[in-house]
Amino acid sequence: MHNLSPYIVLFPLLGFLINGLLGKKIHSEKISGIIGSGVVGVSFVIAAIVFFEMLRSSVEERFYLINLFNWIAAGSLSITVGYQIDQLSILMTLIVTGVGFLIHVYSIGYMHGDPGFWRFFAYLNLFIFMMLNLVLANNFALMFFGWEGVGLCSYLLIGFWHDRRFDTGGYKPGTATTSDAAKKAFIVNRIGDVGFLISMFLIFMTFGSLTFEDVFKRASGVMMTGDETMFWITLLLFLGAIGKSAQIPLYVWLPDAMAGPTPVSALIHAATMVTAGVYMVARCSVLYALSPVTMEIVSITGLATAFVAATMALVQNDIKKVLAYSTISQLGYMFLGLGVGGFAAGIFHLTTHAFFKALLFLGAGVVIHAIREEQDIQKMGGLKSKLPITSNTFLIAALAIAGVPPFSGFFSKDEILWHSFSQGSIVYWLFGWMTAGLTAFYMFRLFSLTFSGKERWSHDIHPHEAPNVMTIPLVILAGLSMLGGFIGIPASLGGGNAIEQWLEPVFERAHVIMVPLHTFSHATEYLLMALSVLLSIGGVYIARLFYLRRTDIVFKLSTSFATIYKFLWNKYYVDEMYDAVVVQPVVKGSEKLLWARFDVSIVDGLVNGTARFMYSLSGILRRIQVGVAQSYAMVFVAGIIIILGILLTRM
Repeated sequence: MHNLSPYIVLFPLLGFLINGLLGKKIHSEKISGIIGSGVVGVSFVIAAIVFFEMLRSSVEERFYLINLFNWIAAGSLSITVGYQIDQLSILMTLIVTGVGFLIHVYSIGYMHGDPGFWRFFAYLNLFIFMMLNLVLANNFALMFFGWEGVGLCSYLLIGFWHDRRFDTGGYKPGTATTSDAAKKAFIVNRIGDVGFLISMFLIFMTFGSLTFEDVFKRASGVMMTGDETMFWITLLLFLGAIGKSAQIPLYVWLPDAMAGPTPVSALIHAATMVTAGVYMVARCSVLYALSPVTMEIVSITGLATAFVAATMALVQNDIKKVLAYSTISQLGYMFLGLGVGGFAAGIFHLTTHAFFKALLFLGAGVVIHAIREEQDIQKMGGLKSKLPITSNTFLIAALAIAGVPPFSGFFSKDEILWHSFSQGSIVYWLFGWMTAGLTAFYMFRLFSLTFSGKERWSHDIHPHEAPNVMTIPLVILAGLSMLGGFIGIPASLGGGNAIEQWLEPVFERAHVIMVPLHTFSHATEYLLMALSVLLSIGGVYIARLFYLRRTDIVFKLSTSFATIYKFLWNKYYVDEMYDAVVVQPVVKGSEKLLWARFDVSIVDGLVNGTARFMYSLSGILRRIQVGVAQSYAMVFVAGIIIILGILLTRM
């Protein structure tokens, strides 16, 4: 088991090198696709072998470190490239490689005929490699390497079709390119990454190490709860998570990231990049447990993001934009769970979300392909009969994310709501509960307008089901979306919450520090669970009523609530605000101050002034070089006379 673990990371790197260096020479989509998908599949198999070996081992044997080689050594700082295998990292590895493998296989069909096919798979493999370094790292420095790596890969993949334009959704429509979206993602993430970097400096100054085990052991042993240093360390780490996991106020990059190919959207939203912040906070649970104020900030930020993003999803008409805001909202749910101390609940929802969100995006990709790259759900409808497999699997994913039992999202979302009520406050639960209702509504608005009702697409389009290479991953993910929640059946429903028990050793130190605030009976839990189910079913019913049976109501709502609709359609004008407050002042300041004055007047003036000075000086010196020997001899004699005169006067 110990010897196999490094190969989990190695194989995606090999795939990147093979496709990246030789892909153009291979001239075969089939070979490039098999290589790109196969290496991730092999990593998943190895991770599964390690996982089952861990299941047969004792709890103490489920944690071990692998140090490959020394990376940085400077003074007291010593960093190795090493991996930490424990219950949390192996679970994340299975998600990254398992869901990532299905997305790779799907991409073989989706990207068929694209001239950059081999390059696309090279980028995907690099993405998986970086994400595996992030989740398996045994120190903050290697985690940061993977952290920055997935940021780079997201830039490459979002801007893969760099010459295409896309509609940003109400904000300067049609003027942006996919390259603009890629730059936006890259730059916004750098803001959060600065916080992560500063936090690493504070961690090293405080604990003298960047290795997880050293830092967490020393923190739980010597630091006091509420210590100011722990507050700044955890807050700055969370700033990094806000950027990477698209939370308020740094969420604005994620909707525009839909400009990339749909498999990229699935990979970013389900298995990799945006889950990095959730994983990082969970990994640092000991540090966060020592800072109750930061935990409160995490809870409030997650709750606000979940609710606000859900309201924006209500009015979006781009099929991928609806799912993008849904991702932002679900990530907020995860942070809410983490913030109230439900670390296992947050990771549980991360797991189930990986299944149904990957399925939703891949299903959306089939729909987009089927109707000639159309993404406006107002121009869809009636696709259920044309795309039966896609429709049925999409329905399963929609039920899962809506929190309808017994689908996976019900169990994980209910676990977060229960922790919000029992360890947080009634306000946390109430807003989380309302967000669940909004989620059910907008998801079945999306499903109804896409697959049900009348056909609204052009009659010259003939939609048909995708090939097996694209539908088989949908079926597998549908099965996981249906059954994945059973690993977390709570004790109140007769289950043992297997995922919580599996992760308990990882979060044990944090739970020792944190004391549960309240204890409630199963009856209270049943009541809250019933309210959650009723709201979810109610959201589904109202969406179906509005968008299938009473279409006239839709018109009345849009006119009666025109101001609110416009506000939500323009996404609370956050992009416009950033443009006015940040982008334009920087652009105009750079143009008028830095370029027109500093660059042109000072920098160019200094360079050009130096050239003019040398030109004038050379003009003077050039007059001395007349080319007449007698003149040179006269100068020599005059010089000798002057030197002799100076010497005689000093005698």
